Amino acid sequence: MTKANILVSGATGRTGGAAIEQLLNMGKRVRAYVRSDSEKAAALRKRGVEIALGDFTNIDAIRAAMEGIDAAYFLYPIAPGIISAAAFFAQAAKEAGVTAIVNMSQISARRESASHAAQDHWISERVFDWSGVATTHLRPTFFADWLVYDHFAKEIQARKKIEFPFGDGRHAPVSAEDQGRVIAHILADPAGHEGKIYTLHGPVEMNHTEIAAAMSEVLGVKIDYAPASIDAFRQKMEQVYHFPPFLVQHLTEVARNYQAGIFAGTNDNVETITGAPALTVQAFIEKNRGVYA
Repeated sequence: MTKANILVSGATGRTGGAAIEQLLNMGKRVRAYVRSDSEKAAALRKRGVEIALGDFTNIDAIRAAMEGIDAAYFLYPIAPGIISAAAFFAQAAKEAGVTAIVNMSQISARRESASHAAQDHWISERVFDWSGVATTHLRPTFFADWLVYDHFAKEIQARKKIEFPFGDGRHAPVSAEDQGRVIAHILADPAGHEGKIYTLHGPVEMNHTEIAAAMSEVLGVKIDYAPASIDAFRQKMEQVYHFPPFLVQHLTEVARNYQAGIFAGTNDNVETITGAPALTVQAFIEKNRGVYA
């Protein structure tokens, strides 16, 4: 059997899982880098995906996972440690002769960012650039998937309101599925993407009043946007969702960035890279309507 030559980290998550789905559909051989041999890992194995176990604190495990790999996807959660993880990943890739990396960053990644996570993402981008391994950086705007995350979707379903602290800011929601298609296409054929930074947007820029109207249209239920204050949202993250402090700090600054227009804009990068347009909010909600059943 042909050995895998594409490595996907975050393989049991949304973007990594979508990338693997697309790569398998393209007939590619894939290796998943996962922290544990869970039921999700077992399901991937049944589909012919190789499984490599390890985390981002163990450079030897990362190096072993890189053996025979040509292109690799790096995804790190919103948590401390991304800079050292990027350094380990880049060094292991360099030692293994990997020729292309796709790095999941974020649209608010900037040197001057007040978010510790966003600043760390920016530095991690530079680490990959310094490594000499050709890297493509992806900077998505807000995921459409925010609308179906458990803690948010349950509140939207119960209250028929979107209560985010984003004021009248705008963005073009992009789904993890569409990002996965972009990741897969670049991993499968990295030529021409080396050193590029791609912002990823959905097809239509909207504010949350318009997003609520689009959801109402699909679900047949009136949903309103009820903007929360940043401070009230921060308290909810701490006291209701029990998010870790690092994530709370990041999302608090994200709200300020959003209101300042950092997440705004749209483009056709998804369609240009993959050959198919990104999902609209209406199409995304239709595909995920079961969340609100």
